[in-house]
Amino acid sequence: MPFDAITPADLDPADPVGAIAAAAKRCSNWGRWGVDDVLGTLNFLDEAKRREGAACVRRGASFSLAQRFDMDGPQKGWRRRTNPVHTMLDTGTDAERGTQGFPHGLGGADDVVFMPLQASTQWDGLGHIFDHGVAWNGRRAGEVVTSDGDLVTGIETTAALFAGRGVLLDVGRAIGTDGELPDGFAITTDHLIATIEAQGETSRVGRGDLVVVRTGRLSRARRDLAEGRGWGDYAGGASPGLSFTTADWLHGTEIAGIATDTWGFEVRPNEFDVAFQPLHQVAIPNIGLFIGEMWDLEALAVDCAADGVYEFFLTAAPIPVTGAVGAPVNPIAVK
Repeated sequence: MPFDAITPADLDPADPVGAIAAAAKRCSNWGRWGVDDVLGTLNFLDEAKRREGAACVRRGASFSLAQRFDMDGPQKGWRRRTNPVHTMLDTGTDAERGTQGFPHGLGGADDVVFMPLQASTQWDGLGHIFDHGVAWNGRRAGEVVTSDGDLVTGIETTAALFAGRGVLLDVGRAIGTDGELPDGFAITTDHLIATIEAQGETSRVGRGDLVVVRTGRLSRARRDLAEGRGWGDYAGGASPGLSFTTADWLHGTEIAGIATDTWGFEVRPNEFDVAFQPLHQVAIPNIGLFIGEMWDLEALAVDCAADGVYEFFLTAAPIPVTGAVGAPVNPIAVK
């Protein structure tokens, strides 16, 4: 199937159900790796691909692609998502007072954090989104995720696998204005291909790659913060993002995962009159694709623009919370 099987002009804004069903049929990976598969597109990231990723390290420069995890984050309570709450259990004050009960003058500090697992930089797991009550690989959603968590495709199944060749597609710089795309800008397959062509050979995308797409939305949010306007609707409002029509590109390139610097990955508002995250509905339960959101790509993008090299070794293991449908991550890009 060609990457441009459909274009934005082909979409009927009044028919998200038909568009989702057609894309799901075209792009389905169900059964590709057997009926018991729990890894989806991570099957593309094999040992050879990890060696290719390791060979991208030339200078040893490293970049954290994580935003902060603290109470000053962007969450505003949507779906009961809050910012992380960090509390100390033992402190230096306790140690000075000798109230901790340790012998021979030993003291220490300890702490705890409470947070939704998708409050900041994170991966969506394969149990995060369903299509008409069906989860990845054609399983019934209710048999996969229960009150005990994701019993089949929990994020812990991926703990050792997110390490390989990373590629930055800085769409904000390639086709945006002043390095940013406006809210509501739908990134099409043509935009992705144009960005690859503008950046050169090191940004080619193929099987097993971990792709990160910079829109510039986080840069704009931080400018608003610095100027006293707060986070605004960064976590849930209008935003640039991938067009629904990129589903065929996401499927056809055989990438292992993709992440953006936005809250929702896909363009918001979505491209249909009444819809909520329709690209998620195709990508996760049907393609089996792992999606990352709220990644901080700013420092990496500056470095890539400076040296013209857009590939790197990327390790991005989620915290392996048993049964979780998504998890925090501190991705590290090494060039």
